Amino acid sequence: MTTAATLTQVPVRVDESKCIAEKGCTVCVDVCPLDVLAIDMLTKKAYMKFDECWYCLPCEQDCPTGAISVDIPYLLR
Repeated sequence: MTTAATLTQVPVRVDESKCIAEKGCTVCVDVCPLDVLAIDMLTKKAYMKFDECWYCLPCEQDCPTGAISVDIPYLLR
């Protein structure tokens, strides 16, 4: 069964198996200049709450576990 979250394509994807937000990590949330990332209170994992990404990449580069990946659209590369 697929959920709505998997059907929607967002530029910032979080590998929940690698995300350590439940241990108190908020690096991706803290470095995002647009405040589009948040920690889900139920799953205790990071997620993209608004699709307003500038593709600036600090969330991906600073994530200590490599849980964040940013899909840059082809036309912006």
